Amino acid sequence: MNAQEARALFEQHRPMLESKGISWHTDEARPIAYLPEGMSWQMAMDALPTLASNPNAGIPAMLTTYIDPKVFRAVFAALAIADIAGAERKIGDWAEQTYIAPWVEPTGETTAYGDYNDGVTPSDINSTWPNWQQFLFQGTIDYGDLEIERMARGRINAVTEKQESRARNLNTFMNTAYAFGVAGLQNYGLTNDPLLSASLTPATKAYGGTAWQVGNVTRATPNEIFTDIQTLITLVVSQTQGRANMNSKMTLAVGPVSHMAITQTNSFGVNVSDLLKKNFPNLELNGMAPQYSALSSINPQGIAAGNLMQVIVHEIEGQETCFAGFGEKLRTFPVIRGMSSYRQKAVSGTWGTIIRFPAGIGSMVGI
Repeated sequence: MNAQEARALFEQHRPMLESKGISWHTDEARPIAYLPEGMSWQMAMDALPTLASNPNAGIPAMLTTYIDPKVFRAVFAALAIADIAGAERKIGDWAEQTYIAPWVEPTGETTAYGDYNDGVTPSDINSTWPNWQQFLFQGTIDYGDLEIERMARGRINAVTEKQESRARNLNTFMNTAYAFGVAGLQNYGLTNDPLLSASLTPATKAYGGTAWQVGNVTRATPNEIFTDIQTLITLVVSQTQGRANMNSKMTLAVGPVSHMAITQTNSFGVNVSDLLKKNFPNLELNGMAPQYSALSSINPQGIAAGNLMQVIVHEIEGQETCFAGFGEKLRTFPVIRGMSSYRQKAVSGTWGTIIRFPAGIGSMVGI
């Protein structure tokens, strides 16, 4: 509709408007104009010259942020010493302070027979009771009502996560005690029990030194690595006077990087693991733990003398060589309610690694 058409429509409706009391009669010969000559009378649609609010071209970022419902957790080194020892066993409970294991050794001798010969020492036994001491250790968690609510907004169950953190810390110490024991107590580890034989020194390698690797590069040849392992197994066979042999069930325990050396392959396509499986069919090769690696800034639980290797025969005449012992795996106490918070304590107890037959274990350090 243009201006002329609009004017015509207005004139058509004028009688109706006047009948309702709306009149545009004037004394002038023409209608009064209130706009200056030449000014357009169309309605203006201009924007305001300034904003009353802060400029914004979007929405809050949190409205376009997705929170994954699956919680990803930090990964730590495996707690493998109990598996390497062959078993983990509960001994008593947390109230026990000392563990005593009866030990019987036959004594006596024989002599040539004679009808009237009774001058011989009778067969007898010698009994002793070696003992170990338990070490109790604890961990606590704290959490508040507001903390729980706020963490829940981020899809994290604060209470459950803190309980798992406490359990991990307790298990980590338990694993360390299984490896090294607890100083000041009759509580020893798989690697440092005073009854273990002295560690062997590896043979000097063709490239120089005794180590299998320099950094992460394996420098020793497959035959050199195999010879070191063979020498250590031979030590155990010698210590047990043949009760352990090449067919015995045993575990080869080394650090994670040293473990990679058994993949070293010779020019005939034969690697160290092939030689080991052929000659020692019941030797387990999956014994790896960082406690066997050399001490370093990234491995504060390592061995100061260098990378350690152990061979553990699991049974001597049907009797366990060793096992990891605990008195209490995890005992939790009541949750203490504060005004707007909570606290809970948990305790564990370890006997270290109980080694019943030290002769069934051999060590070599400096590989």
